[in-house]
Amino acid sequence: MMTTDLTNKRRLGVIAIVIKERDESYSAVNEILHLYGQIVVGRMGIPYKDRNLSIMAIIVDGTTDEIGAMTGKLGRIKHVAVKSMLTDKDEGDEQN
Repeated sequence: MMTTDLTNKRRLGVIAIVIKERDESYSAVNEILHLYGQIVVGRMGIPYKDRNLSIMAIIVDGTTDEIGAMTGKLGRIKHVAVKSMLTDKDEGDEQN
């Protein structure tokens, strides 16, 4: 039986994180990324010391529930802004 519930399908996406007070919030962000390491494919972080902030791009592969839980926790950290962009569906799910 094929399910159409997108919460059970794995999705590929990019999560952008801006950490506005690096010294205060960076370790909390890393703790959450570590907790969700099973869905993190790769990450890139750029420290912008002149403005005391960091910008991170996280590539994820997980269900919408997993990704949503992670971004929700990240978004609750003081001085952290989070935006995500996910694929609509797996390429293997496309119908001709």
